Amino acid sequence: MNVLAVRQDNNGDVLLAGPALRAIAAGASRLVLLCGPSGRAAAEALCGVDEVLCWEAAWIEAQPQPPRRDDVDRFVDRLAHLRIDIAVIFTSFHQSPLPMALLLRMAGVPKIGAISEDYPGGLLDVRHRGVPDDLHEVERALSLARAMGFAPPPHDEGRLAMCVADENPAAHLRSYVVVHPGATVPARAWSPQKNRALVRALAERGRQVVVTGGASERQLCADVAGEQALNLCGATDFRELGRVIADADAIVVGNTGAAHVAAAVGTSTVSLFPPTVPAARFRPWMVEHVLLGDQQIPCRGCRARICPRGDHACVNAVDVGDVLAALRSLRAARSVRT
Repeated sequence: MNVLAVRQDNNGDVLLAGPALRAIAAGASRLVLLCGPSGRAAAEALCGVDEVLCWEAAWIEAQPQPPRRDDVDRFVDRLAHLRIDIAVIFTSFHQSPLPMALLLRMAGVPKIGAISEDYPGGLLDVRHRGVPDDLHEVERALSLARAMGFAPPPHDEGRLAMCVADENPAAHLRSYVVVHPGATVPARAWSPQKNRALVRALAERGRQVVVTGGASERQLCADVAGEQALNLCGATDFRELGRVIADADAIVVGNTGAAHVAAAVGTSTVSLFPPTVPAARFRPWMVEHVLLGDQQIPCRGCRARICPRGDHACVNAVDVGDVLAALRSLRAARSVRT
């Protein structure tokens, strides 16, 4: 049985689908994962996937290219060539599976399933409904996998997982905390000034710090790292980032992909989580963490990319002392366990 799983969107979203993908892989003879360009690195770091197919969905990507008929026609032909028996379309609560379902139907896929509150007409064979609003993204995906007949293996606890690089470019450090100041959505990150102050405070306390980020965040990371931290921004690929985070004592990060990398490698997390989307749906999954940020602010659930208030009060109310206290609590918890 050839199964196509679809999870467009960013690296973190792809990682969150991991447990559901493992459930499908356990019941399929072949699993193809269709992702978008912004999630390809995570897709290629997952276990249990036989093939990764990458195609940009203009209704999912934050900055998509205008769709072209010839590109869509080639994509449908490529899907048809795969001879897929079942397709499972994973989406977040605010995304529609129906455009992809239409393309899959045009490619001749005989059985298609997705979560859809919108009437799907003849596009879905399994319309999974009644999913609670505040179900975590991992559980949301698993509920769809089960509805499609794919249950997790008995030994699978449902944690996130990924393959990481063998070598750590920060291996020469004795022990360290990762500070990841950026986010794919600006409204989901702590201010650069507070991240910078945190690095200074950690250095003053004798802690070694590694600053991480993507190539587009080099200036931000340079400003945050200063002379007190090892700046690896833009210097790691996705699996190397996984290794750096895996070997860290803890990570301080907003609601962005690096938080889900930390969950996938089991690293304790201080989550600076602005409630632009509900924390119940996207908070660090099955990893020790402290959630910081005003989750009850009246403008919660705004889903904004840029703070409409201009002051980012939901997360900028968190100060450096709060983060230091959270790191101490995580360290104390590890000491108790060991």
